[in-house]
Amino acid sequence: MKKSYFIFVVALLAAIVSFSAVFADGEKTLVVGFDQNFPPYGYVGKDGEFTGYDLDLAAEVAKRLDLEIVYQPIDWDAKDMELDSGTIDLIWNGFTIQGREDDYTWTEPYKEAGQIVLVAAKSGIVDLKDLSGKVVSVQTDSAGLAALEDEANAELTASFKELTIVPDYNQAFMDLEAGAVDAIVMDVDVALFQIKGKDDDYRILDEYIQKEDYAVGFKLGNEELRDKVQEALNEMAKEGFISELSDKYFSYDSCALAACEKSAE
Repeated sequence: MKKSYFIFVVALLAAIVSFSAVFADGEKTLVVGFDQNFPPYGYVGKDGEFTGYDLDLAAEVAKRLDLEIVYQPIDWDAKDMELDSGTIDLIWNGFTIQGREDDYTWTEPYKEAGQIVLVAAKSGIVDLKDLSGKVVSVQTDSAGLAALEDEANAELTASFKELTIVPDYNQAFMDLEAGAVDAIVMDVDVALFQIKGKDDDYRILDEYIQKEDYAVGFKLGNEELRDKVQEALNEMAKEGFISELSDKYFSYDSCALAACEKSAE
């Protein structure tokens, strides 16, 4: 009995030590909170490993700061809890500043983006007014949902038959393919990634719901870690690392950092 108890205690202590080793501290590790169903920013690759534009940026930042990178998938609607509890150091996942300016400590925007409407090519929906009387899907606690709830889009949202809120865009695509919804409001680059090679099946409407900027979000007041990450990003921008990575994922230079603009002069 005593022996079994001793083994249990040792195992418990080992688990605690193991957990502590990856607990967010911004000193030995850089724990990145992200939605693993948000390609091309963060997702599970064909090899089963986490990958994506933002995760690659984060890995390079961690390397330059001499920190161990830890990718921590999170439920998107629990991101604030994860950040406040200290289980992650930051949120780096196509994270929109607009509407959240005072909720986090931010880096400088590193990418411009926007919310668009994706529909089935045979749907007959060609512009925003055609969404009247339709069922529209959007991810919970997302920039797309915030855009639809904004006063500027109140008339558009009110015209929908129904606004369906889903946990992630994988669910939204399954619903669209099944005919359960008529359209998805989502990030333009996520949409382009998802429909690559399927141009005959889907259509992206020309008009944006909202234009926006992406940045890295930290717990409000954590300027020390923010400044370190910003400095590393600026170095990467000047050296052309971000532009090259952007071309890999998006086939164009999407870097919006001031350091990128200066390096191009």
